[in-house]
Amino acid sequence: MSEVTATPAGQKRTVNAVAQKKDGLSTQDLILIAVLLAAGAVLKLTVGSMLASFGMKPNFIIAMYCLAIILTRPKVGQAAIIGLIAGLICQLPMLNATPGLNIISEVLGALVCGLLVKVPMRIGGKADINPIVNTFISTVVSGGTFALMAIYINVVSNANSQTTFAAAVGAYALIVLGTATFNAILNQVLVPIMRKVLKK
Repeated sequence: MSEVTATPAGQKRTVNAVAQKKDGLSTQDLILIAVLLAAGAVLKLTVGSMLASFGMKPNFIIAMYCLAIILTRPKVGQAAIIGLIAGLICQLPMLNATPGLNIISEVLGALVCGLLVKVPMRIGGKADINPIVNTFISTVVSGGTFALMAIYINVVSNANSQTTFAAAVGAYALIVLGTATFNAILNQVLVPIMRKVLKK
């Protein structure tokens, strides 16, 4: 919205631009989200498969939906929908060994990310550390939720399991924390670059 100030003849008029509050996701935002989720799926299929342990793959889709949420800053409800879509992508047979669990874990992770993106996190008022902190916490929430459910299904409630509870927790903890660290560093590097490219 613009406000035009009347001036005497021969003088220039001053136009004050008033920025409109962002309302929902733009078409550009939706395209960006789709591209990043696709990139996350490729990373999970390739890098994640090489690092798989106890039937669990490091989920780099989390890094990409966190990146998408940080860049587009959707409403919390919209962030949850992004997480739901990410969870559904994870249900592809080639990406997930335990169907259904990612729908819950990714929605929770995206909700946390959608809430944390609104929290200012700057060092000395300049360096923005929201990407690294936000992504790490969101990955731990998502990965931890998935791991706890997977351990219950595959170990605790499975009488034929050859894996002990302690061994499963240890293995999942390493994967979740390792993935969270990788995702956090990746997004801390990518966010300022992407903001410059996208002019956000």
